[in-house]
Amino acid sequence: MAVNADQCRQMVEAARNAGLLLGVAQVFRFEESTARLRQRVSSGQIGRIVFARSEFSFPGGSGHLRTWINDPALAGGGPIADVGVHCIDSLRYILQDEVVAVTARGVYDNGPDSVETAAALTLEFSRGTLGSVLVSFRAEYRTPLELVGETGSLRGEDALNVERPITLELRRAGAVVESERVSNHLAYAKQVDAFADAVEGKAKFPAPGEEGWQNQIILDAAFRGLKSGKTEAVSRVGF
Repeated sequence: MAVNADQCRQMVEAARNAGLLLGVAQVFRFEESTARLRQRVSSGQIGRIVFARSEFSFPGGSGHLRTWINDPALAGGGPIADVGVHCIDSLRYILQDEVVAVTARGVYDNGPDSVETAAALTLEFSRGTLGSVLVSFRAEYRTPLELVGETGSLRGEDALNVERPITLELRRAGAVVESERVSNHLAYAKQVDAFADAVEGKAKFPAPGEEGWQNQIILDAAFRGLKSGKTEAVSRVGF
């Protein structure tokens, strides 16, 4: 949403003061795969969630068309900021829970003053779930997502992609006991339609600016953790 959480705060406050709707383009909140995983978790299908994993990699090195993503001043960070924010938001949305602490480790191909090229984040959620987010500008495109509960697991090999159908699998005792085929190809259209409905007063927008602000607070904590080598606490936006 911005380069740091303070910029997000300014955006949210400006919108509030002007009486305007502010949304953030967290498009994965409008995907069918994300909606189904959220429903399955909420229904207790795999019990209390122990682990939650989301990954996002794509070739984003120096030859990428979006040259600004490798500029720390413009991007605020590497894959943590560019795609890690989507992984974090998806886990928050699916689990309907909040991150209270984050630990981060990263690698830098072009020195410490450049953006990270790959990173691993450990997220601690308020209800005890441990989340992992792995992101990279090095590897080929992939977006697996997995939720491990006390009575089973849910997994999508490329759960966040919008280009092709996804198979969501329910596993128990190491075997697939149920699978479901879904498509995310209308996610961007659903996002725009939802914002239009909110502008017209028909419904609340599922990704208001406050959610983007909260995600940025988590990102800021992750970047602090890269430098400190410590687990960093995550504060909460007053919605």
